[in-house]
Amino acid sequence: MVYRRTENVARRLAQRRDAIVQAAQALAAEGGMAAVQIAPVAARAGIAAGTVYRYFPAKTELVAAVMAAVSERELAAMRAAADAAPGPLSALAATLTTFAGRALARRRLAWAAIAEPVDPDVDARRLAYRQALAAELEKRLAAALAAGHLPEQDVRLSANALMGALIEGLVGPLAPDAANTGAARAAVQALTLFALRAVGIVDARARGLVVQSALPEPDRT
Repeated sequence: MVYRRTENVARRLAQRRDAIVQAAQALAAEGGMAAVQIAPVAARAGIAAGTVYRYFPAKTELVAAVMAAVSERELAAMRAAADAAPGPLSALAATLTTFAGRALARRRLAWAAIAEPVDPDVDARRLAYRQALAAELEKRLAAALAAGHLPEQDVRLSANALMGALIEGLVGPLAPDAANTGAARAAVQALTLFALRAVGIVDARARGLVVQSALPEPDRT
């Protein structure tokens, strides 16, 4: 009986922590990382500020939890799309399309999570996510290169360059507005095509890969 009560307590504590992180993520999606403050997060989660502090004694710890949640979800979606593809080139296209489509669907959160100007301590917490995104692209580029589908290149450098292009093209301050589904689809396809061409895939093949890559349904949780 004591064991069951302890198990129930642990589950409630985990649920409350998840609720806090979800509230913080919702605020980041609305106003960027600057909006992730203890009092607003507590209000959004429907709990006292002191409760938030018990789980996250500092804002940087809360931001780290938000980044971990975003990273886990987005990387899982990219990997699932790539793993379901029939070959290494299709996997590369699926990775690009999935990242682009999901970033555009939650543009404010994507910018906050990747590139929004923030305090150095917060930026340090986001670096691991940016590195993981680039590493996922590098993995898919390396597989396509090993299979003989790409010209010889430094796949790490290519992955970093593609990540920069996707960020600026989709969610950066210079990115065009994509207020409707048609515009969003066109933007994702254009950037995927740009990325495939950039790593040396001939135009006709690149266009075919873009057509085959379905725009993902966004996860808005």
